[in-house]
Amino acid sequence: MNEIEKIEKIFGRNAQLVVLEYLIRNRGTTTYLSGIAEETGLSHSSVARVIEPLLEINIVKEGKVGKQIRTFTLNEDNEVTRLLIRFYEDLEKILCD
Repeated sequence: MNEIEKIEKIFGRNAQLVVLEYLIRNRGTTTYLSGIAEETGLSHSSVARVIEPLLEINIVKEGKVGKQIRTFTLNEDNEVTRLLIRFYEDLEKILCD
């Protein structure tokens, strides 16, 4: 069982956690809804739905390319985001032992 499967055993698997984990693992990079969907195996509409609460609480930052293309990146300036990153890293260390 890999670390992802172990974390899913604790929290379950839902689209918002999948997106959040993807963003944490790829922090420092900017991506698009379609990129997140492709990499996570979720539908575009699922990603669009679950990214909104993360934007509202400022865990994710949104940018624009042109008039229609939305970009997303993890907001590492947010204290909650930093706590989530530390938690994820610490949990991964413990579960991988």
